[in-house]
Amino acid sequence: MSKLKAVLLVGGLGTRLKPLTDYMPKSIVPLLNRPVLEHTLAYLKHYGVEDVILTLNYLPEMIQAYFGDGKRCGVNLTYCIEKEPLGTAGAVKNAAAYLDSSFYVLNGDLFTDMDLRHMLVFHRARKAAATISLTWVENPSAFGVVETDADRRVKAFIEKPPPGTATTNWINAGTYILEPEVLEHIPDGQPYMFERGLFPALLDMGKPVYGYEYRGYWLDMGRPETYFSLNMDLLNRKINSPLLQEIKDNGIYYGKDVTVHPAAEVKGPVVIGEGSRIGRGVRITGPAVIGRECCLEDGVNLENAVIWDRVSIGAGSRLSHCIIGSDAAIGRNSNIADCVMNAGRTVTLPVPGANGA
Repeated sequence: MSKLKAVLLVGGLGTRLKPLTDYMPKSIVPLLNRPVLEHTLAYLKHYGVEDVILTLNYLPEMIQAYFGDGKRCGVNLTYCIEKEPLGTAGAVKNAAAYLDSSFYVLNGDLFTDMDLRHMLVFHRARKAAATISLTWVENPSAFGVVETDADRRVKAFIEKPPPGTATTNWINAGTYILEPEVLEHIPDGQPYMFERGLFPALLDMGKPVYGYEYRGYWLDMGRPETYFSLNMDLLNRKINSPLLQEIKDNGIYYGKDVTVHPAAEVKGPVVIGEGSRIGRGVRITGPAVIGRECCLEDGVNLENAVIWDRVSIGAGSRLSHCIIGSDAAIGRNSNIADCVMNAGRTVTLPVPGANGA
């Protein structure tokens, strides 16, 4: 089977993930101390995709500086930068010069273990112009519902149906296989969406559009609570990343030059980044992530938390169910729970809901 290219919709500001993305693109938000995008590239590489086109419009230089030509991640990267956001389909049209055969499109906010090779077999067997991945959710009213016939040919798209009115629980899961000719139906240089533009237009033209049903892990990590859930799910092995194949049940993983006081207690699953220092009497209860060059002073109690890089936590502090952004300094005897702290801002972290796992 020939290899396909992939267009990865890295996107822009990530307003739903604020305040975590105030000063960085959402694609380099750390996930178990590695950028989200690095996990996605490893996923693509796992399924034989080695040529990846990134569509960028917010702080592209940060992404280019980290990933370069992609060789370090085992892929070849091409960057397509938008002066103004072009929408999901418009961003792919902007990359049309690189697309001369069937190709994948992935939404960079999504995390899944869907088998891309199997999806390609499905696409080719039906001679589809476009194949849309579908996932089943309990409450489809917050999503775009996709109706299909018995052969999975798409009949209709219904955007965010009112509660109790949806005719199906299968929703657009944000991964597509497209034939290059469909790009002819996307206008040049203007915002245009797959969900409300191209896909309904293809149906109106009678083009073969199919839905590929998938019942495995699927998570939109575009909100703080789902980003938190994804870190916890990776540590608890509800989902595996090809980038972190060493994660085991209740494991404890230390980066280089981590210092842990003999009187500290660490209960996995926990990942601690390089150069971090764990003081006397510290108690860490996983699942938890601690970034690089962090300092947990004596007597800190931390559980179910995601801590980014260079965070200092004062003696006697207690942290639970929280995300702490890089370079935060938390005073002695603080009590922090159910919140996101980043760049001087604090917001409530809702209790994670169903994640589709």
